[in-house]
Amino acid sequence: MVNYFEPALTDDELRAISSIGLAHMGDAVFEILVRTWLCAHGKATGKGLHQATIRLVCAESQSQKAQKILPLLSEEELAVFKRGRNAQVHSIPAHASRAQYGEATALEALLGWLYLRGRKERINELFCKMMEE
Repeated sequence: MVNYFEPALTDDELRAISSIGLAHMGDAVFEILVRTWLCAHGKATGKGLHQATIRLVCAESQSQKAQKILPLLSEEELAVFKRGRNAQVHSIPAHASRAQYGEATALEALLGWLYLRGRKERINELFCKMMEE
């Protein structure tokens, strides 16, 4: 049986996934990390919790957070980040610039790639850096 809670895809399997596919996975990873962080830090409750989540997972916020971790990325991670940034997206939210959306997609692709490789400790390390004030 495959354990989808503990993925560990091979390099060949990861290369077969599109940048958009990696970003799709990374979007979920980032959202669960943000929700966990908000709950653990008692940052908001009820409706405020939802609004706080939205503020942190939007493209503008993700773009800013990506800038914090770029100097920490290995060559391999940076290559995945750039691959995600260059993904062909067809719709950009009105509240984000094309550059911001590209950076957000790149961050999500990196998180998706790390997650599917089974690199949860690395994800946590990068996420903690992103959330530093």
